[in-house]
Amino acid sequence: MIKRTLYFGNPTYLSLQNEQLVIRLPEVEKADVSASFKQQAIKTIPIEDIGIVLLDHKQITITQGLLEALLENNCAVITCDNSHLPVGLLLPLCGNYTQSERFRYQIEASLPLKKQLWQQTVVAKIQNQAAVLRACRNAEIGNMESWTEKVKSGDSDNIEARAAAYYWKNTFPKIDNFVRDREGVYPNNLLNYGYAILRAIVARALVASGMLPTLGIHHRNKYNAYCLADDIMEPYRPFVDKLVLQLYDSNETQSELTTELKRELLGIPVIEVTIQGKRSPLMVAVSTTTASLYKCYCGESRKIIYPSM
Repeated sequence: MIKRTLYFGNPTYLSLQNEQLVIRLPEVEKADVSASFKQQAIKTIPIEDIGIVLLDHKQITITQGLLEALLENNCAVITCDNSHLPVGLLLPLCGNYTQSERFRYQIEASLPLKKQLWQQTVVAKIQNQAAVLRACRNAEIGNMESWTEKVKSGDSDNIEARAAAYYWKNTFPKIDNFVRDREGVYPNNLLNYGYAILRAIVARALVASGMLPTLGIHHRNKYNAYCLADDIMEPYRPFVDKLVLQLYDSNETQSELTTELKRELLGIPVIEVTIQGKRSPLMVAVSTTTASLYKCYCGESRKIIYPSM
């Protein structure tokens, strides 16, 4: 089942009743209208149907009971800052019934294994980046295809960075010297927003698979609580890039992250990808990927299953 992504960008009262998320609007609650009208304005959504909740307004009120219910159902809760960009991510501490055993496998994973997993991750990412350039920009990708064959264990030659430089140079050719930077020019803000949603999807799936999103296979910044999520999301980034490219091509003169653009980006969980030769919504594919990662940690497999474009 594909979980729903809910976005709240206006003043809202969010609470829990009968295992349902209850949505009330302050302007209706305070208005001088009939009780029946107020009752009709209340919306409810089953907690079990929700995968991600995105809170993007300072006047949103959410109850502790609702937060508890969301986390118990492995829902990711994202909060936004003054610029309406995701700034916080709340995940459950326990997402799998054999969690302590899975943590142990993850913690005891050998360095050679983690280097091999990172090699696979980089190869999958470059392959998908090449597919984006071919499909959206009709760019030359022979060099990227060649680079995928040169990625060593642990990517010791940093082929990922070489491919990224070529990729971003050709992704937005109409923007002089475009650089992928969190604080950079449009459409970096769209990429930031899309990647934040993707990160939440991946972190949620890692918790559900019984792993710590903090302990990465390559990323190891001591200030980053989601190093493993940042590792595993790499081959999925090109799917976000492709969506942003399409939005950019249709809105070249638009530099603000509008409600309409957010609505499009909130569709990331249901983007269709191909994984193991089958079509699948991105959110479902990520769960396949994280499940395969656990099998690598526990010795059942040596290969992470990633999507192809």
